[in-house]
Amino acid sequence: MAANIDLQLADELAVGVPAMDEFQRWADLALVNAGEFEVAIRIVDAEESRQLNLAYRGKDAATNVLSFPMELPDELAAFVGTAILGDLVICAPVVKQEATEQHKLLQHHWAHLVIHGMLHLQGFDHIADDEAEAMENLEITLLQQLGIDNPYGSDE
Repeated sequence: MAANIDLQLADELAVGVPAMDEFQRWADLALVNAGEFEVAIRIVDAEESRQLNLAYRGKDAATNVLSFPMELPDELAAFVGTAILGDLVICAPVVKQEATEQHKLLQHHWAHLVIHGMLHLQGFDHIADDEAEAMENLEITLLQQLGIDNPYGSDE
């Protein structure tokens, strides 16, 4: 299983953005289905995150990660060949702020958000309690494989 990542750095002033190989490792780890997948990861500033969050979720604030799953018609998906999962938009300033506030290592928080977003692209969600528990448990398991503690119940 592998993710072909298109990494877009829209926030040129972003601090602490991981290297491409880290994004690759985290995205590959979060793939639950066999195959090769395309995903775009766009690193943005707070204003772009706020605008997207308002447009797509009705929330007028920057957020850490937004997931935009791709839903291609079967005919087009067959033509493309490689499955396109969709896009992740990650707000670097929010990630840094949250890591500081939550007393987490910045790289650990990045890993968590990439894994969280990748799971969303594959259909996982946390709206209902049972779905949230299943998704969080999977995130915890994947993060443990990276040596990262439970992001929901303990400080790193």
